[in-house]
Amino acid sequence: MRNLFLALFLFLSIQAVYAQTNIALPVVKSTIKGINIYGKPIDQQTRCQHWHSELDVIAIKFKCCEKYYPCFSCHEEEADHEPKVWPKSEFDSKAILCGVCGTELSITEYQSSNNTCPNCKAAFNPGCSKHYHLYFDTEGKKIE
Repeated sequence: MRNLFLALFLFLSIQAVYAQTNIALPVVKSTIKGINIYGKPIDQQTRCQHWHSELDVIAIKFKCCEKYYPCFSCHEEEADHEPKVWPKSEFDSKAILCGVCGTELSITEYQSSNNTCPNCKAAFNPGCSKHYHLYFDTEGKKIE
């Protein structure tokens, strides 16, 4: 019985030390085809606490940190820096992730997709276009 108690004590002590050494690491709550989704996803198709309709199945790679987040609010709540929008000169960059099949789309491909994944035909939320200005240069002005 004493050995069992010592083994349990040792196990719990190791777990406590391990947990303390990983406190500063970001918690990855969701991945799609090995791509980490940061923020507050609530499922494995990139829906989050803020946007979670049947059609909310994309994540956006933020220009500032090159990390995928389900939405602007997720980035705002979790990142330690200000967001930057993608300049038009980089709209050929892969920056949109389909949460259904894991296909990465360029910004141009996404904006011309008619709100449908070209790979798996999943429907995207057409209302997302109202928020393009949060992610992409929509005014043609120079972005730093």
